[in-house]
Amino acid sequence: MLANGGNTSSVVSDISRKRCFDELSNQVGFSTDWRYHPEMVRKRYDQSINKTIPPKVAVSLIDSFRRDQIEEHISSLRKESDQIISEDQAGIDANTCNLCKRERLYFAKVPLFCLCCGARIKKIYFCKKEEEFVAQGCICSVCYNSVKGENVAFNGTSISKKNLAKRNNDEVIEEPWVECNKCERWQHQICALYNKKADSDCSAEYICPLCRLKESRFVPLPKAANFGAKDLTRTVLSDHLEKRLFERLMQERKNWEKDEVLAAESLSIREVLSVDKQLKVNKQFLDIIPEENYPTEFSYRSRVILLFQKIEGVDVCIFGMYVQEFGSECGGNPNQRCVYISYLDSVKYFRPKQRTKSGEALRTFVYHEILIGYLDFCKERGFSTCYIWACPPKKGDDYILYCHPKEQKTPKNDKLRHWYLSMLKKANKENIVVGLTNVYDHFFVPTEKRNSKVTASRLPYFDGDWWCSNAVVVAKTLEKENRADYEKLLKQVSNRTVKDMGHAKPSKDILVMQKVGQNILPTKENFLVAHLRYSCMHCREVIVSGKRWFCTECKKFQECERCHSSEQHTLMNGEVHTLCQADVDDIPSDTKCNDIVLESELFENRDNFLIFCQKSQFQFDTLRRAKYSSMMILYHLHNPTVMTQNEHLLTQKFSTPVCQSENQESNEKMMVKLMNVLKHASQCCRHASNAEPCSYPNCSQIKKLFYHASKCEIRANRGCQHCKKIWFVLTAHSRNCKDLECRIPRCSDLKKHFEKRSMHSESSRRSEVLEAFIGQ
Repeated sequence: MLANGGNTSSVVSDISRKRCFDELSNQVGFSTDWRYHPEMVRKRYDQSINKTIPPKVAVSLIDSFRRDQIEEHISSLRKESDQIISEDQAGIDANTCNLCKRERLYFAKVPLFCLCCGARIKKIYFCKKEEEFVAQGCICSVCYNSVKGENVAFNGTSISKKNLAKRNNDEVIEEPWVECNKCERWQHQICALYNKKADSDCSAEYICPLCRLKESRFVPLPKAANFGAKDLTRTVLSDHLEKRLFERLMQERKNWEKDEVLAAESLSIREVLSVDKQLKVNKQFLDIIPEENYPTEFSYRSRVILLFQKIEGVDVCIFGMYVQEFGSECGGNPNQRCVYISYLDSVKYFRPKQRTKSGEALRTFVYHEILIGYLDFCKERGFSTCYIWACPPKKGDDYILYCHPKEQKTPKNDKLRHWYLSMLKKANKENIVVGLTNVYDHFFVPTEKRNSKVTASRLPYFDGDWWCSNAVVVAKTLEKENRADYEKLLKQVSNRTVKDMGHAKPSKDILVMQKVGQNILPTKENFLVAHLRYSCMHCREVIVSGKRWFCTECKKFQECERCHSSEQHTLMNGEVHTLCQADVDDIPSDTKCNDIVLESELFENRDNFLIFCQKSQFQFDTLRRAKYSSMMILYHLHNPTVMTQNEHLLTQKFSTPVCQSENQESNEKMMVKLMNVLKHASQCCRHASNAEPCSYPNCSQIKKLFYHASKCEIRANRGCQHCKKIWFVLTAHSRNCKDLECRIPRCSDLKKHFEKRSMHSESSRRSEVLEAFIGQ
């Protein structure tokens, strides 16, 4: 039995299950404790009089643990709470979890930030009346009260004060509990690693870890009952990153202890999102640019890379990264062959906590190797430039993983910048990165030969970047402050400035670039530009073909064919260096990777995932919560048809009219994809357990479900969740299948079954009509 946490009071004394339901209801009528809520009591009573044995369905990750893993897990819980209590003392207080020895625990409050000023909200705030989850749509009391009119303006839009409700940021949510079916003791669901999604109807049997240990013939459930990080689909990129990381760790592990080697080997790198997207250019940004041929949108590949480490038997997500890849096919020169590392996040649970031969933390070493491996992967495919904005999150905010440990300090700008620079210097030693500069020096400073135009049209345009967004803000401000004297403002631009920036006459573009350059200048070192291929020092274009001239003594001297004019170059002190020539023929003309597409509604973008974790209270502030949150994230990844705000598509056959209308289109698309996967899997030759499983999205997952169904003794009719899923898929397929020789298992049997049931229904309907007619 399980229950969600809430505002609770004292717990009444233990109640015998032999009492009738009415007596139980009367006794707890004055208690507000969630364990004795009438609904919970009814479920408890119904369960007590049920004579059938509940099916053994894996509802907890601990169900598949060995005895030593269970002991390690419990020990870790009690060390975290600093209350190592003997087992004889367990369960003395009904309010205490007998796993961690703690009472009620509360989740961290979701951080709220004002839409208008961006400040963190501490107490009073305003939000839309109909909003259930308000973390992304709040207005602080200062901004609300400062508005004299009826509408509050923010981000180019406005909302009426009448539609805003006043709220207090003091809500706390208690961790939910679950009751052991054997000893009837209560534990936090997080301590028990209890997956309530796998037991949505509360019908499965839950046996707590302590009872498991007492079983004389304790046999863990098979690992197939709980798919882990290694079971996620492998891609060309994830294999490349894992191979490189393990090779580098092999070089470091010579002096390690055996347990430290095992800990480092328990890493899994997986790509959980890899989809093509279109990025539309802001219309106000287009107004800045005089060129008529500037693209209105850019195509790119969005990827999400996660690192898991098995800690105490659980795959814990400890590192995540969002990247954007604008390939050779990308429309428009500024974004071609560019990579943007948009978000990077980690939590401090990596093991072992030791240093490498060079003295850096092994955790840093591993994260650096993932980034260097990714840059190497991009360079091999023909990408030329990587952009990184070294900007830590503001205090209390998170980038990817929700709610970090308190002891993990948020790095300041200079420390984070140094962290990235250290990684890029390593990549430079391996000749993966051939040059390093920043956005200001590369795009805002005129070159000596003035072969490069200083214009907003040369700035790379990424989703969520700072420089292009700031350019729009600057343009608005200039127009607002100088609406009457705008032409006069243009005349103030000197001819020398116009010439140096490569323009023919003063323009809005020049004014904006000057102001944006001034804004970037104080922190220009935070806007990193890593060159994976050489670029010309005069026109600053990447040299992707033809010939390249360079100086062996001056590393920064690089010339393309268009800008090359002499076989020598002279230094400021008069020293003359002879140039060398090289053919550029090793860069692929096409950056496309022959890899699979991985779609994920959960990781579609950073905001979606973060909001999902906030709504679900998937926190990473303690190891016990990080283990639970990672388990649930993996559950959603292994069940791609799980809607982030609805029940599982494979197990929920009906929904309310409102939900049905809202999600009909989304569910239809999901069902089409599901049927395509089923059809492919039925014809695929590769086995799911092969070293190189099929790369078709979700093919391995469908095969694993088929294999499970062939071996399972519980079956769908006795409550097996995995069997229910595959049975629903087969049923959905057979209802619409017109192929008389369909190779999908059980399809023909199901068709016959539906035909018989249809004939029976038609016969019953005719009998009812006949009886009604006779009755008249």
